[in-house]
Amino acid sequence: MNGKLGNSLKFLALIVFVSALPLLQSFVDFPAYAGHIRNILNNFPLLYSSLIYVILYVVVTFFILFSKDAFWLMGALVFGAGLSALLISVAEVINAFILFSLSRKLGRGFIEKNSPAKYRNFDEKLGHISFAWLLVFRVAPLIPYKFMDLSAGLTKIDIRKYLAAAALGTPFKMFWIQYIISGVGRGVLYDPRAVAEYFLHNKIILVSGLFYLILVVLAVIKMRSKD
Repeated sequence: MNGKLGNSLKFLALIVFVSALPLLQSFVDFPAYAGHIRNILNNFPLLYSSLIYVILYVVVTFFILFSKDAFWLMGALVFGAGLSALLISVAEVINAFILFSLSRKLGRGFIEKNSPAKYRNFDEKLGHISFAWLLVFRVAPLIPYKFMDLSAGLTKIDIRKYLAAAALGTPFKMFWIQYIISGVGRGVLYDPRAVAEYFLHNKIILVSGLFYLILVVLAVIKMRSKD
């Protein structure tokens, strides 16, 4: 098998994997099991329940796209805002390493060999993107982490720089989210009015939300920039 064919087959495997993720969602109703998992976690000492939570987060969210909301709510209810944000951040960095490495292994060779010159120039710029901008993208992602990790692996971005940004940026976002979930409770998923009232009565959270929005705008500007 020549190198070109091998790269094509690897890239095809990556495409099949990404395309199959929505299909898995239709077979597994993970939120229906979230309550049972929460009960299990409550029956273990903190150290073991934390380890189980991280392992389940990594495994389940790897295969099931829309399971993170259930894990975030579960984590806030079981561990509180601070610890759940830390545990989720650890799991997300592990996910980033796995998905980035998978994408780099299966897709990078094909992209390098078959991309037009315009993309290769863009890829070269991404390879030199500053750590600060990677941090902004990680704190205020415009796309889900799973697809951000997979996309980054296809580019020239250094994995060490990417993982460092993930390790530093993810906790900021996750603590903000977990703090709100802890304050609102289950209504954060089912009652938009409860979330709005929480923001109105917690000015610090409202201000931090505006700061988060500014980061999103900066990320959009950076993505649209031709420089």
